[in-house]
Amino acid sequence: MALTFIRNPDFKLVLLDEVNVTLKLGYLKLEDLLAGLDEKRVDSHIILTGRGAPSDLIERADLVTEMKMIKHPFREQGVKAQAGIEY
Repeated sequence: MALTFIRNPDFKLVLLDEVNVTLKLGYLKLEDLLAGLDEKRVDSHIILTGRGAPSDLIERADLVTEMKMIKHPFREQGVKAQAGIEY
């Protein structure tokens, strides 16, 4: 499904939210993700999110940011993960 957006020239930005979690849990193979990234057009951007990015993916990336949780309602108030926010 994501390849549909990556290949479509109408989309200049594609966000694959929490894709690193899908890699960690084995829902997606790193080789398949990297092959999909090979199809990225020069005039587009792809954002991959989620903790624990594999080193091969970090090496391939142009920009890598690591976030650190300081405060979150999950810890402070026991709020469960919310659709559209955490997943």
